[in-house]
Amino acid sequence: MHEKIIIDCDPGQDDAVALFLAMASPDELDILGITTVAGNVPLELTQRNARIICDIAGNHDLSVYAGCSRPMLLDLVTAENVHGMSGLDGVDIYEPIRTIKKTHAIDFIVETLKAASDNSITLVPTGPLTNIAMAMIKEPSISKNIKQIVLMGGAMQEGGNLSPSAEFNILVDPHAAHVVFDSGLPIIVMSLDVTHQVLTTKERVAKIRKINNPVAQATVGMLQFFARYDSAKYGFDGAPLHDPCTIAWLLKPDLFQGKPCHVSIETGSKLTMGHTAVDFWGVTNAMPNVTWMHTVDADGFYVLLTDRLRNFS
Repeated sequence: MHEKIIIDCDPGQDDAVALFLAMASPDELDILGITTVAGNVPLELTQRNARIICDIAGNHDLSVYAGCSRPMLLDLVTAENVHGMSGLDGVDIYEPIRTIKKTHAIDFIVETLKAASDNSITLVPTGPLTNIAMAMIKEPSISKNIKQIVLMGGAMQEGGNLSPSAEFNILVDPHAAHVVFDSGLPIIVMSLDVTHQVLTTKERVAKIRKINNPVAQATVGMLQFFARYDSAKYGFDGAPLHDPCTIAWLLKPDLFQGKPCHVSIETGSKLTMGHTAVDFWGVTNAMPNVTWMHTVDADGFYVLLTDRLRNFS
């Protein structure tokens, strides 16, 4: 398997770990580019953070593109309370060696897909879906060349983490999520239902700490910072590692269990804006438009992550 992927992200410590996991897996994943969007922190920080992550990983080949600085219709909501003012608290913040590409992320996505063959590129969005939706709106013909979309977002059993009923990535830009979920493309959804199962326990972080390379040590620093908020919020031992679930599924899909469901995105209600209405039991008879992941082998996930981080030694 050599999956061609574009990672669209808003780093974020968990986005950073997803990028590390992808970069550590060149035999399986061919990263065509990294696009960034406003989300966890504003765009100027997410694009810088993506470049810092490339620097830490010693990856000088990947190109980083800055995309949309705000959602399609709503004002931007960010999450510095979770990720720190830098978005990447837990590692040293500096002006990275890698420079940002001048091409806008939407144009990079459109041009890359237009030049590709049918069903050949997987999109991996781990932040708000603004860039992906805007690329689809700008050039509808690109859809035929998208193999699948593997995204982190939404929640059913776990309710919401930004509002009582909505998960952050979907609530930040619900209109973009509506465009993507209604695209008719194969979509794999890593929601809070799954990501809240992959906790950064002290034992799991200790195993990563034993790996003597800069990427593993940066990962430990970020996870320790990241855990303090969610541990207090949820009473968990550690934090849910949301975004790397997308990459883990591409590498080892048998770690996850899911089922085809129809999911609608709420865009009209102030109370439930951004809610993912998951028809888990098929009560609407609507055709499934996603595979909704609900269970993960958390120990297997951390074995995979720890094993791959050794590749940077």
